[in-house]
Amino acid sequence: MAVTIGTPNLEPNMSNGSIGVKVAQLAKGQQEAEGEIALQLIQAAEPATPAAPVGNSGHNINIKV
Repeated sequence: MAVTIGTPNLEPNMSNGSIGVKVAQLAKGQQEAEGEIALQLIQAAEPATPAAPVGNSGHNINIKV
């Protein structure tokens, strides 16, 4: 089978509007999935809340030299 450049068969047929709508719906779904994954990664990267210090150790710092 020979394919030549410029043949009308190679041009996409977008005259059917339902194809464009379906592609747009799939793209939107993909973007939402990627956004959800990005949010999960951001939340997983947040450091855990540090424990509160116990006792007086480290509360008084001598800043005089």
